[in-house]
Amino acid sequence: MPTTVRSHAKINLGLGLGAPRPDGFHGLVTVYQTLEAHDLVTVTVRAASETALSLSSNDPRVPTDARNTAWKMVELALKSLGQTAEVQIHIEKALPVQGGLGAGSANAVAALVALENELAINALNHPAWPAERLRLAAQVGSDVPLFLIGGTVLGLDRGQSVFPLPDLESTHCVVALPQKGVSTPQAFRDWDALCEHDSLTADASTAKLSELSRAYAASFTGVEASDGSSGVLALGEDLAGPMVSALVRTGIVNDFERVVFPQYPLLSEIKRVLASCGSPEAALHASLSGSGSALFGLYRAQRDAEAALERLRQMGVESLLTRTLPRLEYWQKMLLK
Repeated sequence: MPTTVRSHAKINLGLGLGAPRPDGFHGLVTVYQTLEAHDLVTVTVRAASETALSLSSNDPRVPTDARNTAWKMVELALKSLGQTAEVQIHIEKALPVQGGLGAGSANAVAALVALENELAINALNHPAWPAERLRLAAQVGSDVPLFLIGGTVLGLDRGQSVFPLPDLESTHCVVALPQKGVSTPQAFRDWDALCEHDSLTADASTAKLSELSRAYAASFTGVEASDGSSGVLALGEDLAGPMVSALVRTGIVNDFERVVFPQYPLLSEIKRVLASCGSPEAALHASLSGSGSALFGLYRAQRDAEAALERLRQMGVESLLTRTLPRLEYWQKMLLK
């Protein structure tokens, strides 16, 4: 019987970048946060002597072959488990394709969770599987492993080394989705040029990222989490609490803004509109997510989030209203079956 899984989006609450490394990658420190907004991924498994995969989607822009992250994840998992099967994957898209919300990476983990359910794979009958699935996820993509944790997650190295943080309280979130895309490779090239201009050495880069990771982790120390909310986006309901405020006080930022905003002034203007500094509906925090082009704002009350939605509508910018999703609720909501 098919298994359907909610495939939740993410934002980067902050992202600190290091100078380019000899291996061609960049060290980074980021705080990931899963969102309630989601796609649906359905997996059907039938016994077979040889593995055969097929993939479909309601969105013609989604790759339906081995380029797809969900396909890669299922193929790697079956090989690692030493199993063969005929697997059908269907991705019902609601999140934007290449929108900077990690939708493709989330699809990969959703397909894995559905496959595990179909094959009855768990830590009891496969004790080494929890570690193995994280290893496989990192092979598929740097921001895939975060979706095996959910909630508020600290990402280190290239972002694939992930650690659960105490969850932020559920918070209203507006995500702006400009039509103009940002080239991630070009953003990294521009960052490299900035590092060279600023003479950011390898030692200084390491020190910067270490300090950031400590600051983000320490922001949760000694902060008593609220008892949460009803999870219902009721008009006027205040969701954010002291843990969101503590993280914001660290001065959390996205380094990509330094190179992306000069190239894409519209994105800088969208952040200003999301933040609405000085207005009654000011965001608790607004930022570029990842390398863009998605941006987000976090708001204490739904009326404030709806005011931000209206400001974006007047600018002609597509947006969505959702909320941050804590870890326990992330896993409770995942399986539809």
